[in-house]
Amino acid sequence: MNAARSAVFDAIKTAGPGREDAMARITLVANLMDSAFLVPGLNRRVGLDAVLGLVPGVGDALSAALASYIIWEARQLGLPRWKIARMIGNVAVDTAIGAIPFAGDVFDVFFKSNQRNLRIIHEHLGTPKRGPKEIDGTAVRIEER
Repeated sequence: MNAARSAVFDAIKTAGPGREDAMARITLVANLMDSAFLVPGLNRRVGLDAVLGLVPGVGDALSAALASYIIWEARQLGLPRWKIARMIGNVAVDTAIGAIPFAGDVFDVFFKSNQRNLRIIHEHLGTPKRGPKEIDGTAVRIEER
């Protein structure tokens, strides 16, 4: 019975979503939590983490729960325990200091734990966070008019 159950789960894992899908989900959650909105005048991006932090108690707990999804996905991608521990530390610092009234809300604007965790995942997988650093091809000078 265990062998049959294991075979079913292996088949689901093989046919299921891949690493690219997981990275898309992680990137979406990280961007939503840390840089979803642009604050006019400050020219600074904030996310739901800072907005939820305005609600005492419940907001920080909900923010930590959403951030833990990134950690769960990272574990599914096979990150080592010490990197998972770093990610948990980022979320713990964000949650602990974010729980302090007003000062925690200001801290949430500047300390983006989800973006830090996303960077840890990118570094581990060797995937670039942005486009390629070098562009293949040749450069052609366009004559001035």
